[in-house]
Amino acid sequence: MTSMKLIILDRDGTINEDRDDFVKTPDEWVPIPGALEAIARLNHAGWHTVVATNQSGLGRGTFDMATLNAMHTKMNQLLAKQGGRIDAVFFCPHAPEESCHCRKPLPGLFEQIGERFGVALHDVPAVGDSLRDLQAGVAAGCRPHLVRTGNAARMSSEQIDALCAQVPGTRVHADLTAFAEHIVREERKGRTDTGESDSGFGGLD
Repeated sequence: MTSMKLIILDRDGTINEDRDDFVKTPDEWVPIPGALEAIARLNHAGWHTVVATNQSGLGRGTFDMATLNAMHTKMNQLLAKQGGRIDAVFFCPHAPEESCHCRKPLPGLFEQIGERFGVALHDVPAVGDSLRDLQAGVAAGCRPHLVRTGNAARMSSEQIDALCAQVPGTRVHADLTAFAEHIVREERKGRTDTGESDSGFGGLD
């Protein structure tokens, strides 16, 4: 296994605005303010970012693979303008009734990511806006991070506390921007504590 610096991100509600009727077209794929810049910031600090997303719209026939690819082309083009990139998108195409192993909250997508990149997922940050994102990440050994966008934006503080109680160790952030700042500062502090130089490392400005 390699020591590659990896972060696993949910898509809808974490990177882009979620919709009650699913994101079905590239036009409906709208980034959450600051999210793409946050991914670029992580990339500049040496982190590889990979997406793990349930896309049951494929199984339901709501959209096809060409449309999903077009959404991700748009995402990558917008990211490139910010100097960032997503290394890969892993998605579950199945409807809930298909009982697959890759649909979150099951850890199949995360296991595929670990195998593809040759990374042990222990302590890899996993970021999402819902309980199933956190459960899937923890089941694969990841560290859970909840962003209060998407599904979590509609939750009260009491509901957030109840959600976190189901996944001990969850860190809560306002959004992907706040998560990126936390990760960069945490790593900078770790470097300082060990006496390593952080010259030019992960600027937040």
